[in-house]
Amino acid sequence: MIRNGVITGVSVAHETATVDEIEAASADDIPTRIADLLATPGVREAFVVQTCNRAEAYVVTDRAEQGRDALAEIAEPVRSGAVVTMAHEESLRHLMRLAAGLESLVVGEDQIIGQLKDAIEIARRAEGLGPMLEDALMKAVHVGERARTETAINEGVVSLGSAAVTLAERETDLDGATALVIGAGEMGTIAAESLADTPIDRLLIANRTIPHATHVADSVSVDASAIGLDAAPSAVERADVLIAATGSPEHILTADELAAAGETLCIDLAQPRDIDPAADSESAVTIHDIDALEALTAETHARREEAAAEVEAMIDEELDRLLALFKRKRADEAISTMYESAERVKNREVGTALSQLDANAELTDTHREVIESLADSLVSQLLAAPTKSLREAAAEDDWTTIQTAMQLFNPEFDDPIQPDAVADEPAADDDDRSATADGNTPSAATDSNTSSASPPEAMQGTDLPDGVDPEEIPQYVLEQLSDN
Repeated sequence: MIRNGVITGVSVAHETATVDEIEAASADDIPTRIADLLATPGVREAFVVQTCNRAEAYVVTDRAEQGRDALAEIAEPVRSGAVVTMAHEESLRHLMRLAAGLESLVVGEDQIIGQLKDAIEIARRAEGLGPMLEDALMKAVHVGERARTETAINEGVVSLGSAAVTLAERETDLDGATALVIGAGEMGTIAAESLADTPIDRLLIANRTIPHATHVADSVSVDASAIGLDAAPSAVERADVLIAATGSPEHILTADELAAAGETLCIDLAQPRDIDPAADSESAVTIHDIDALEALTAETHARREEAAAEVEAMIDEELDRLLALFKRKRADEAISTMYESAERVKNREVGTALSQLDANAELTDTHREVIESLADSLVSQLLAAPTKSLREAAAEDDWTTIQTAMQLFNPEFDDPIQPDAVADEPAADDDDRSATADGNTPSAATDSNTSSASPPEAMQGTDLPDGVDPEEIPQYVLEQLSDN
């Protein structure tokens, strides 16, 4: 069954939202959120991506309004100005921009493409991805890789971890300082490596799993030690600068623990936060979060403006290819149904003809091959023009023509969707109707499912294609043709 599916997305990200708002929109468990979205009426596919500076979700539905309804709960705890809801084509473009690093706080940062790939794997395991989101996400990853290979979009400061160290160098003297990194994940590792390139004297790395922290400590070019996460409160008393980047759902350091630490510069990159924001009220403690990196990363934006323009042109090119792919799939499904229907008729009639000839004369294998070849040739030649028309209809978003073809060649065709009902906002109509969600071939109708009926009076005198007997056309199709 052809389904005119559309992607709808919602984003709560650093461009419009605060750290607290991103935290409020984030799910504690991504597979559970995907399962909840898939359980929402009308949702066929679902994808969620969450990082320290964004919480986003995407769904595939028959109508755009179904997608908006399904995603409403995610945006509910956040003020309306912090939420960006994206229609079909806008969602496709945004995913490509996201993978390329154009939506990142640090333009062109490399970490996001790895985070996106991880989110894709989570969605696959949660059975959230279908043909449409799979194609869209694979195209986004391809664009992200092209952007980094073919442009200078990721030159210089390319991650929040390294940006945090740059901010620390501006805020305090790191010569001979002791630094503490909480978290030995990707961002914590980048922060540790960046700190090792500064004149600090000692580096402490705290992590829940000490072997992971030990691995990072052994890899950096500075005196470094690994400690457990429970030792972080005492370690902060020795630290001049602290960078926190764990995935903990709770605060790692409380206000009281930091108050006892004395003068400390803290940069909290975690989402949710690792450091209790109340600690900022202590006179000796300075806390910066992701929002504080905006001014710093603005400089990177300016330096990479030319590369970003190249990536935007790349995205335009790849988006056109993706939309063309969706259209081809839509046409191919209708064409497949048409050929399957013709093949059934051909096999039936060839079988009948061979049986009749066998009853009157002895047929050789050559005779049979000639007859079957003749039938194949007739089918191919008769369907060549309709095939061309269907491909043109898909390219021009002519859904009505494809609907009619499906109804004529597949009496079981189920089409609850009317083209004008896919999206209710005028600006999004064309985008929302530009793709089909799946490339699966509809179930072939059998002869027993085709009901014969006399054409209604309104069909009398109607010109039908040569060889089409009105008596063999299903009643509901005749009625629709009559209405039209």
